[in-house]
Amino acid sequence: MKSKLFLAAAVAVIATAGMACAKPDANQLAAVVDKGRPEADTKRDVDRKPAEMLEIAGVKQGQTVVDLIPGGGYFTRIFSKAVGPKGTVYAVGGPARPVDPSKPAPPPAGPDAIAADPNYANVKSIHAPLAGGLSVPTPADVVFTAQNYHDVNHVAGIDMLKFDKSVYDALKPGGVFFVLDHAAGVGAAPDPEDKLHRIEPSIVRKQVEAAGFKFESESKLLANPADDHTKTVFDPAIRGHTDQFIFKFRKPK
Repeated sequence: MKSKLFLAAAVAVIATAGMACAKPDANQLAAVVDKGRPEADTKRDVDRKPAEMLEIAGVKQGQTVVDLIPGGGYFTRIFSKAVGPKGTVYAVGGPARPVDPSKPAPPPAGPDAIAADPNYANVKSIHAPLAGGLSVPTPADVVFTAQNYHDVNHVAGIDMLKFDKSVYDALKPGGVFFVLDHAAGVGAAPDPEDKLHRIEPSIVRKQVEAAGFKFESESKLLANPADDHTKTVFDPAIRGHTDQFIFKFRKPK
């Protein structure tokens, strides 16, 4: 009875947030309504639709998920609960910040703090230069990157073919590479200085498929045709409501 009431409450939360289209299961919904998530994160759920992202990516209990460039850990906590105690989440970012011994130690970065929290004991925070490619201790079921693939294209010394091949190698056969990012206008050339923090979707598809991935599907869940693609994603007129594309690629079995 309690589980039914909990699921009903979870569905109500998601519905109130205006989330529709995908059909998350009970476990995916429970991961989003986890009470350990900070309020700053839960306030963003209306725009980011995390339960639907779990469903589209196919994140399930017991899996190994890579949260690639996790930022403050918005999805890291959600993945932790979605894969459960038998699963593992690798939060993979750039190099750790250098520590000045003459100053107080800085607070841990988001994923580091999450990994140190007993409530998210299945999270492992990994710091490594992305130019060297993705490397994780065990093969993953899902590599997930949200609003960051465009950043990888601008890492100093990056070779995108090699990088995407490293993602391919980090996945189990049949594994998923999930890419969500801010869309640039159709036919827009790469932004060499990353001023807009956008990327043209066809560039992503071409790069990822060149590494051996098979394109599986696209979701329009976060599409916004009213977005002015010439504006930076941080422009107050569009921030939080950019036109975003969602691509799901799969490593052949």
